[in-house]
Amino acid sequence: MTDSAQHGEPAARVDAQARKANKVAYISAALVVVIFIGVAFTLRGRTDSGRSEFHVEDQLAMILLGLLAAAAVLMFTRPRIIADADGIRVRNLLAWKYFPWPVIAAVRFDRGSPWVALDLQDDDVISVMAVQAADKDYALDTVRTLRRLLAASRERPVDAAASRERPVDAAAEGDGAPAI
Repeated sequence: MTDSAQHGEPAARVDAQARKANKVAYISAALVVVIFIGVAFTLRGRTDSGRSEFHVEDQLAMILLGLLAAAAVLMFTRPRIIADADGIRVRNLLAWKYFPWPVIAAVRFDRGSPWVALDLQDDDVISVMAVQAADKDYALDTVRTLRRLLAASRERPVDAAASRERPVDAAAEGDGAPAI
């Protein structure tokens, strides 16, 4: 989040990621790799039945499986939200999606909800996994800043073309990187 938002001034930009979930994901990924390496080093010699034998290739395959499992766990570090005066870019697990402010009806953070939701004008709901209840004050500050940006966007004159604009899937547009 921007420094100005933390000092009560209107924020020009929000850039947020889940903090606790990222820590858990990094630690879990490291543990998965360590466990798979440990299992790989115990795979040697003949099996109990004596019909099969473990080779170096089997050990390397087990380590590779551990790295693949860790990469899958690290997918949970991808959620991110970037918002400015023009709109919001949301990346949950895979692709970026852009939503201009005129298509957003509300920013919700319901009690008991694991993460923030964006209510769109067409009654769609977009989950924002980057702002999670587990992050407590950080999440609340981010939601308040998003709501301030939404309110500020409503005070500006609305461009007729932008108000009819649909959310854009950034992955379909190009490289998937945020353009904000």
